[in-house]
Amino acid sequence: MNDLPKKPLGRKSYGHIGHLPGSRIGPGDHMVHEGQAKIATIKTRDKHDLIIVQEKLDGSNVSAARLPDGSLVALGRAGYLAQSSPYEQHQLFAAWVRRHEDRFAFLQPGERLCGEWLAQAHGTIYKLTHEPFVAFDLMRAEIRATFKEFSERTQAAGFVMPRVISVGPPVTIEFAMNALGEFGFHGATDRVEGAVWRIERKGEVDFLCKYVRPDKKDGCYLPELSNAEMIWNWRPDW
Repeated sequence: MNDLPKKPLGRKSYGHIGHLPGSRIGPGDHMVHEGQAKIATIKTRDKHDLIIVQEKLDGSNVSAARLPDGSLVALGRAGYLAQSSPYEQHQLFAAWVRRHEDRFAFLQPGERLCGEWLAQAHGTIYKLTHEPFVAFDLMRAEIRATFKEFSERTQAAGFVMPRVISVGPPVTIEFAMNALGEFGFHGATDRVEGAVWRIERKGEVDFLCKYVRPDKKDGCYLPELSNAEMIWNWRPDW
């Protein structure tokens, strides 16, 4: 693994999801087109649109990728090897992937399982009731697997997924946030961050969008911003 390039995929592991109207926008973020927002939250184009809404979690975006030669690597969002990160949380993710390598056996060459790494508190503290990795996408290059394929394959391997709020018609932001309640379903002790909408059409993922509550403070628990000690939601006992 030491001979691998720092960016084994030659690209980012995961891009940015557009925001719905009223969502808190951060540096580098963008809003979805008003037509997309309408499809996700008000009215579909026709019977071929399927809307899946899930809880949005607040951690570090990571992935485990199966390279063309069959090897498995742990990556950060930008596509760099997690083990090369200066941050302990990413090094812990690399070690966690190595320890659970057999569970990623379902990944075919060119596939990667993307998820939220909740080991360190970013803007939300979690009292986790499950492992620190929560899978939210199965990808092949830029292509996302359908929710059906993603959920069936990842759950069969024992991975946790973000709580599903709705599958079917459009769901308003108000409905989604009310369904999540104050703290969501993953052990948050701070208010839940928001939700993610996945829009599928004719057996393909068309687009994703998200809502983050406007008063959310990004990274407020990170030492580089808080000037305080880091807070761990999870630490290994191995």
